[in-house]
Amino acid sequence: MARVHVEVYGCSANQADAEIASGLLLEAGHSLAETAEAADVSVILTCIVKTPTETKIVRRLGELAGRHVVVAGCMPKALRSLVEETHPGASLVGPDDVARIPEAVEKAATGGRAVYLEGSSPNRTCFPRERRSGLIHIAPIAAGCLGNCSYCIVKVARGRLYSFPPEGIVADAEAAVASGCKEIWVTAEDTAAYNFEGVRLPELIDRLCAIDGKFMVRIGMTTPNSVLPIFDDITETFQGEKVYKFLHVPVQSGSDVVLARMRRKYTVTEFKELITRFREAIPGIGIATDIICGFPGETEGQFGESLSLVEWLRPDMLNRSRFWPRPGTEATGMKDQFPSRITKDRSRVLDELWWRVNADLNQAWVGWEGDVLLDKLGHSSFKEGRTNSYKAVVLKTRKRLGDCVRVRVTEAAKGYLIGEEA
Repeated sequence: MARVHVEVYGCSANQADAEIASGLLLEAGHSLAETAEAADVSVILTCIVKTPTETKIVRRLGELAGRHVVVAGCMPKALRSLVEETHPGASLVGPDDVARIPEAVEKAATGGRAVYLEGSSPNRTCFPRERRSGLIHIAPIAAGCLGNCSYCIVKVARGRLYSFPPEGIVADAEAAVASGCKEIWVTAEDTAAYNFEGVRLPELIDRLCAIDGKFMVRIGMTTPNSVLPIFDDITETFQGEKVYKFLHVPVQSGSDVVLARMRRKYTVTEFKELITRFREAIPGIGIATDIICGFPGETEGQFGESLSLVEWLRPDMLNRSRFWPRPGTEATGMKDQFPSRITKDRSRVLDELWWRVNADLNQAWVGWEGDVLLDKLGHSSFKEGRTNSYKAVVLKTRKRLGDCVRVRVTEAAKGYLIGEEA
């Protein structure tokens, strides 16, 4: 049996795949090594959404030259030639073949090579897990999406939407809660698109919340056009005491012209109406969104519309990205590509605006008192927890991770709050 080191990059779905891979490897009789140097085989769960992450992974594969490596995740499926140029002889496992990682490891450990890139069933339920956090259960509910965004390479790797059976999702979550997990992260490329034989996201969340135990559910990223058809049901689901009042709904641009070129399926007006309705239905809901800076052909005025939208939205979290041309996507071949200095400048301007907004929002929390679920260790002797709207609070406390603690916010910091036990 081999000693295996598992590394992971990217989204929460990839994190879940790494946990599943580790669980399957242990079940097959292999052992897990803490470093690549201590391992016989390295398994790399890859991400290709952005060029900087791809560059980091390519560099890492170069560092592992001469070692037995299994490259899994999105990169071998969408950028196979790049992997083979970077690490000739590496075994390749696509995102829908995660269950075959132990086979690939066995071949790699004996000097062989596996190529598993045509998985027929991406279902991620009812697999063994080796969790990286004993408090958090990452619950993939679907693979792929219904979109066709002009800039996105993930569709090449993950394909069209495939929703997993709710019974398996609930069974996994039930076992996780029984083992001590305090948070369930419901994750997918678009959670609101979930639809398994008529079971939609609101019913799935309701089934999860019906599990016995004290825990919280975080609903993952959803596109505006997918959440609108289930709006009434999902806002009712959000009222549940086990559901974080937190919505991640990426807008990507404040310009209808740019959204059309991105092939996003909504307008800025529709996005704003959606947010307004959510805030009316769930006062105090935390909002996260994403903005891409420097999409091909984006004028200064159109970028200004994105800045204006952020001013209007005042989100609790903002994921800021520079546009990166991804191989094989329509956006890569569009005219009016910007040099990196332009996308960098626009990203800097958006950063400055965001931190001003964030400072104002966080300052308004000073003096707030309420319950916080401790979910990870912070710096020094601090622990970090989440409010009901998923706001990060750090504090010094003797309470254990997984405990709920009454907190008073005493200070606003950059990107988080500082509190003390009330």
